Order: sequence, then structure tokens, then C-alpha cells
Amino acid sequence: MGHDHGHDHTHGANKKTLMISFIIITGYMIIEAIGGFLTNSLALLSDAGHMLSDAISLGIALLAFTLGEKAANYSKTYGYKRFEILAAVLNGITLVLIAIYIFYEAIQRFQNPPEVASTGMLMIASIGLLVNIFVAWIMMRGGDVEENLNMRGAYLHVISDMLGSIGAIIAALLIIFFGWGWADPLASVIVAALVLRSGYFVTKSGLHVLMEGTPQNVNVDDVVETIQNTKGILGVHDLHVWSITSGLNALSCHAVVSDSMSVAESEVMLRQIEHDLEHQNIHHMTIQLETSAHLHDNSILCNAKAESSGHHHHHHHH
Repeated sequence: MGHDHGHDHTHGANKKTLMISFIIITGYMIIEAIGGFLTNSLALLSDAGHMLSDAISLGIALLAFTLGEKAANYSKTYGYKRFEILAAVLNGITLVLIAIYIFYEAIQRFQNPPEVASTGMLMIASIGLLVNIFVAWIMMRGGDVEENLNMRGAYLHVISDMLGSIGAIIAALLIIFFGWGWADPLASVIVAALVLRSGYFVTKSGLHVLMEGTPQNVNVDDVVETIQNTKGILGVHDLHVWSITSGLNALSCHAVVSDSMSVAESEVMLRQIEHDLEHQNIHHMTIQLETSAHLHDNSILCNAKAESSGHHHHHHHH
């Protein structure tokens, strides 16, 4: 189909952007983690933890794009497109665990704040902030941060990561000028709260997709109205709308048409519906057409009743 063309173009750009971002962030995360140990700063360690979560989500997004390119086959009819959703959920859970660890560690430190090498902490945090700004800029320029759940997730991570670096910078300044040792665990708690929040939302939106929830960018009422208002459609039932993966929404339903409609007419009508629904973020639709006679005869209920009472239910052709 022609309309997949644009999708593939951003796909390539997304992948390249992710690759660059992933390498930069992973590299700096390692530096920041070592720096956190050497300077004894929990704020730096938590920011490194935040960066780890970035790196994971970038890695997942990368892997998802790579696996997503593997073609669909009969054992996996959607290809590997669901993988990125599963990965996003795992990523979300990882974030929650990291956050809990930082909270735990911070409580220990509030009780007895250790000595922190604040100058080194300030330098590392400042470079970290620049790295984040740079990566966010690359993503804004090269990726599709609005539509693709993965790109968007990765981008939001990098943005909240900036806040973490800013927290660490402020904490370092407070320690240098006022000798407030508690500023370090405080900054780490704030970062942990950010990590927890993004973990919660990533997990939630991923689970929504796995539960076949209605996509956020689809208004079901509008969709039903569009189908029902199409010339030739008498009624709609058994409607389902779900996401296969972010940015790929599917719909299936049964539509009742008049007995006199020819195959050619129904083809034209379906094309029309397909075209209308594409503007409502439905990328793939399957509509089963039925005449009104078929409707009364073959409801799921009447089948089930007939079978349970031992009679076989034959379809009457009107």
C-alpha cells in the first residue's frame, strides 16, 4: 500500500538517531557512575541510574526497530512488532526498581551524610547536563518524537535526565558554598522520584497496549459514526479497535448492508471507509459485511443455545 512509505522513511531516521544517542548516553553513563563512586555522590549515582534507564530504553527502541524489520510470518503474523511493547514494560519495571534502591540508599545518607568531593561532582554533573542537552537536540532534529511511543519514551527520558543533572549541579553548589551535606541525598531523591514516575507511565502505557486497550489517539465514537454514516451501511456491531504496536492501530467489525448490494458496490464502499478511517489513525481495518437476513440468523447467542441443547444449527439461506 502507498501510505506506508512515510512510515519507513522516519523509521530509518529514528534508527540512526537512536543509535547515536545510545552510544553517547551509554558512554557518559559509565563515566558518571565511576564519578559517583569516586566523589561519593549519591546524586551522581542516581543520575547515572537515570542515564542507565535512558540507555536501556534507547537500546530497547533500537532492538525493536531492528526486530520490527523482520518480516511477519505464519507463526508470528504481526512480525515482531509487539516486542517493543514488551520491552517497554520491562524497561518500566527496571526503572521502578532503580528508584526504590536510590530511595533506600538516600534514607541511610540523610541519617549520616558522608563526605562528598563536591568540585568533582560539580564538573561531572555539568558535563552530564551538556551531554543530555546535546542528545535531546539530536533527537528533536532527527527522530519522530511525537508519534512513535518508543522514540517519545526515549526522548522524555533524556529530558527528565537533564533535570537530574541540574539537581546534581545545584546540590554540588550548595555543598561547596554552604557545606550542606544533605543536598546530595535530597537531589538523589528528587531524581529517584522522576525515575519512578517515568517507570510508572512507561509500564502503564505498555500494559494498555498488551491488554488490547483502545489506542489513545483514536476516538471510537467518531470511528463508529464515520462507518455508520457511510452510504450503504445499515448498522455496525462487534467493533474492536486496538494497537499492534505504537503507531499501528487496527480495527475489526461486522457491518450490515442491504441485501441488494453488489460485490462491486461493497468494494467501493469499503475503500471509502478505509480512506476516511485513515485520517482517524486507523492503519489497518478488517470489516465483515453481512446482510440483514444473516444478522438475525447467525448471532453468537443463537448458535451457542442451539449447540448446548444438542441440536445442530443450520444456516438458512434467505
